[in-house]
Amino acid sequence: MTAREISTPAAAPASINADPAELAKFSDTAHRWWDPTSEFGPLHAINPLRMRWIDEVAGGLAGKDVLDVGCGGGILSEAMAAAGARVTGIDLSGKALGVARLHRLESGIEVEYRQIAAEALALETPAHYDVVTCMELLEHVPDPASIVAACAVLAKPGGSVVFATLNRNPRSYLFAILGAEYLLRLLPRGTHDWTRFIRPAELAGFARRAGLDLERLAGMSYNVLTREYRIEANATVNYLAAFRKPAHAG
Repeated sequence: MTAREISTPAAAPASINADPAELAKFSDTAHRWWDPTSEFGPLHAINPLRMRWIDEVAGGLAGKDVLDVGCGGGILSEAMAAAGARVTGIDLSGKALGVARLHRLESGIEVEYRQIAAEALALETPAHYDVVTCMELLEHVPDPASIVAACAVLAKPGGSVVFATLNRNPRSYLFAILGAEYLLRLLPRGTHDWTRFIRPAELAGFARRAGLDLERLAGMSYNVLTREYRIEANATVNYLAAFRKPAHAG
């Protein structure tokens, strides 16, 4: 644990952009983050796919300063660090970060973890990161546009900002709620609130107002028969969106 981590406040401000119920839900299951047979199994399964996609859209991760917003137990953060990036992972769940730090001791993969909101870090270190990732977080916060804006501020001019979230339409309700949570039980019931899902056009609007340009959009699907995930063009349920901060941005 670094001195910087020790000095980071343990409690988030009351006005933070977070839903207390959502924070509690993920904190209560934090000890299972690195168990691939737990409810976090899908994150382990899709991690190689999204890693390759992020590496490609960012023009490589090696040697770059990367921020993972909403890092949880550090599954993606460690993978990006293993690819040669200098990674900082931030989250508001102290329990999840505790698990991430413990796993860092086991793996030997160096990641800096901090308990801080993206908005607060944006005030502290604007235009600092070559790549900013925010995976499966936007659909869990009260104000997703605020997270998008903070990620834009945190990225260097010319930097990449990558989000993963869920589309809002009848198909996503069928597959992500009824299918994944009730029929296949890939996730615990209540993991997601369909009304908080974000259409790609809405995310693009948040990003455009934050000064980001959409570069690439891709969907992610699950094959029930083969039990495999894949990245495809269809973005009607889960999707990845890569944006670029203009090189001339201040």
